[in-house]
Amino acid sequence: MERATTEQLAMMPIEFKLNGKTVIGRPDEPIITTAQKHGVEIPHLCHGGNQRSDGNCRSCVVEIKGERVLAPSCCRYPTAGMEVTTDSARALASQKMVLELLLSDMTEVSYTRDNKVAYWAQKLDVGQPRFNRREQPKGDLSHPAIAVNLDACIQCTRCVRACREVQVNDVIGYAYRGDRSVPVFDFDDPMGKSTCVACGECVQACPTGALMAARDVGMQAIDKKVDSVCPFCGVGCLLTYHVKENVIQFVTGKDGPANRNRLCVKGRYGFDYAHHPHRLTKPLIRKEGVGKSADFVVDPGNWSAVFREASWDEALARAADGLSKIRDEDRYALAGFGSAKGSNEEAYLFQKLVRTGFGTNNVDHCTRLCHASSVAALLEGVGSGAVSNQVNDVLKAEVVFLIGANPTSNHPVAATFMKNATKAGVKLVVADPRRGDLARHATYYLQFKPDTDVALLNAMIHTIIDENLVNEEFVKERTTDFDALKENAKDFSPEAMAPVCGIPAETIREVARLFARSRGSMILWGMGVSQHVHGTDNARCLIALCLMTGQIGRPGTGLHPLRGQNNVQGASDSGLIPMMYPDYQRVNTDEANQRFEKFWGTKLDKKPGLTVVEIMHAATEGKIRGMYIMGENPAMSDPDLEHARAAMAKLEHLVVQDIFLTETAYLADVVLPATAWPEKDGTVTNTDRMVQLGRRALKAPGEAREDLWTIVELAKRLGLPWRYSHPREVFEEMRGCMDSIKGITWERLERDSSVTYPCENEGDPGEPVVFQTHFPTATGRARFVPADLIPAAERPDAEYPMVLITGRQLEHWHTGAITRRSGVLDAIEPEPVVSLHPLDLEALGAKPGDIVTVESRRGRISLFARMDEGTPRGAVFIPFCYYEAAANLLTNPVLDPFGKIPEFKYCAVRVTRGGARPGDPGYGKGRALAELYG
Repeated sequence: MERATTEQLAMMPIEFKLNGKTVIGRPDEPIITTAQKHGVEIPHLCHGGNQRSDGNCRSCVVEIKGERVLAPSCCRYPTAGMEVTTDSARALASQKMVLELLLSDMTEVSYTRDNKVAYWAQKLDVGQPRFNRREQPKGDLSHPAIAVNLDACIQCTRCVRACREVQVNDVIGYAYRGDRSVPVFDFDDPMGKSTCVACGECVQACPTGALMAARDVGMQAIDKKVDSVCPFCGVGCLLTYHVKENVIQFVTGKDGPANRNRLCVKGRYGFDYAHHPHRLTKPLIRKEGVGKSADFVVDPGNWSAVFREASWDEALARAADGLSKIRDEDRYALAGFGSAKGSNEEAYLFQKLVRTGFGTNNVDHCTRLCHASSVAALLEGVGSGAVSNQVNDVLKAEVVFLIGANPTSNHPVAATFMKNATKAGVKLVVADPRRGDLARHATYYLQFKPDTDVALLNAMIHTIIDENLVNEEFVKERTTDFDALKENAKDFSPEAMAPVCGIPAETIREVARLFARSRGSMILWGMGVSQHVHGTDNARCLIALCLMTGQIGRPGTGLHPLRGQNNVQGASDSGLIPMMYPDYQRVNTDEANQRFEKFWGTKLDKKPGLTVVEIMHAATEGKIRGMYIMGENPAMSDPDLEHARAAMAKLEHLVVQDIFLTETAYLADVVLPATAWPEKDGTVTNTDRMVQLGRRALKAPGEAREDLWTIVELAKRLGLPWRYSHPREVFEEMRGCMDSIKGITWERLERDSSVTYPCENEGDPGEPVVFQTHFPTATGRARFVPADLIPAAERPDAEYPMVLITGRQLEHWHTGAITRRSGVLDAIEPEPVVSLHPLDLEALGAKPGDIVTVESRRGRISLFARMDEGTPRGAVFIPFCYYEAAANLLTNPVLDPFGKIPEFKYCAVRVTRGGARPGDPGYGKGRALAELYG
């Protein structure tokens, strides 16, 4: 007979008695959970949410027959034949006494009159406490997001467990003794001065109001609660909007498959942008005689100097007339940029409009600027651009290899699962030129030199071959071209590559052995891998590491490029890229071309379109004359911004659809006011391949319209016979041409909120792990593609001696158009900063907070200096979200030849002390670091 696994044993039913009735429980569920399932209420305060219970508060005690003392039902598990009584005289007396004691120690104020203690005291008919109240600690209102009211604290320690065990931020601890014992932040610092990252997990866990949203948020009565999806990064956290009078009051995490109730600072506090006074509420048309240039400063509160208001009919007619005029003269002179911040349905209709209404494949979106090289390598190597395993699989791995990513800033909730995994014994390897917070959890931290990814990874490949660690059976049965990889690896010994990448040879060998020998190794990477001229080669090496060791196709293994925006995966899946129809069907193949010509009922162009940067080059040359841009801000996100802005200023006709007057919208001829994410229905697909439903929570302001409506109305005026009235109609059409989601129905999404693809038949559960038996290639095999050393296109020299690395920061997202209009987020990080190593800052003669100027061959910006020991010497790091000090004024637009992605992560700069305040004209003059690095 087969022995049951631990998981199977945990699912086996247990029969026991609860208040005299026979019930069925599970050995992995505490008594209180079984009681709740059977409608039996037991008071509880320290139990709840997504954290373990420790019986701290003792309000949930029950009587178990034959036992001398009462047992906390939140951390006591049933056994066969157990007899439990929740409402015996003894249990009730103890429960009431606990609640009375807690009430007696709590100040009577607004946030304590309706908390969980008051709720259970009322339920059990506990009267006024008979005991004296002790002196209460003072409140702490030093943090812009979270208020600390320790006069409401009951020492249940849920906040400590939320911070240390769930989010693993290790900020909240427990200090002092006796009646002075309290939760503290770091070394009993004010919360606003502590290392708190404002994830709000403690607020969601707190049952009393001791920790709550600042400024009495959450004290309002709520009109409705709406479940939706976070509009920020690609993790795809499910959440609940709490709404009163068409205003989001606060947000809580939902138990979604990607977040398990967790949120980060953006998801929890970055919602008020939807109510910002800068929202566009009426269509705008550029005034006659107002010209365009690359040199401008946007004042979104004073748009009337450039634009006039118009009716929707006039604006749509003006938009369509300009586009159709250019199309009728030269269809290849039109292009469109869609959005990874909108829904799948919007992305699908947008690319369909460009292909059937414009007549070309000149359509792209921000994936070109983040993971295009990763997708190119994955399609080439394994036949699919999607992740093989979901983020939560790190909990099933033995080794996690994280490279070129800083999840604690870019994917904070995903980072929590990585930290949970390390606490459970998983070995984490972090490889990155910048030392991030996850490095402290790592078994190995490899701080390799910028631009030397291939050297490091090829040295690992060499080691695995050299030490006979290759999974020969997997390579033979499921791959091709291994001999080419083996031949290429001969010249990349760790001893030869150590001086190149800066990692000791023996360390490289140890990490390679660890990866190859483990029962499950998983690779996750970010834009530090992809945003190079050799980004595709970087990804090819990661693919090779998985294939040669057989670390793919099983839980706890595989390849996962962490997606940056909330729907960059879904927008790509939906065909918002110039060389692919939906589901990655190539436009230049007869099979795909004929399928979509028949499906859409029109002739289609077989010529792959231009990518984001190529479109800007073509606009500069006058080859692209008109554009339709929805929800993208290339005037902030493109490399070499002066060039990109000049290109857009040269366009004959530019139509922009957005919620704010962004830098890109400022260059438009027609601006169409759109809806924010909480103002519409639609699906998005997260980094884990989960198709998730976003639900409308708010009415749009003024005359702003849903993006789907606007796309359809514009399509009609371009001659397309469209009649879509709801996203479900579009999703139904998508199912007809996208085999990966064919089995997902709108009704199922409304019921379940989240379904993983591929899901090819209705009722299928979806496949969280793919490539288990074969790869989606013509042969069913994956392919090795060797990579050689290719240096960055621009290296430091005597004139520009340092390296610029760009990226995101925790509190802000993408170009900042949304998060910098969120009160809490902008209060935490209000000003542009450049991070430098302390020794570089000292050599510059500057101190933290001083203004410094960073200059490349393309532009210059002034920012506030920030000391950061994690930034390597000779490098600077700048977030690209600050319009007044736009990092992409400096970056190099040179492209990876395969993914056509710009080299955002490496260019040569010089840094000088001093300069104008960020956003002002001019730049600094002072002591340069050229002396040190020249």
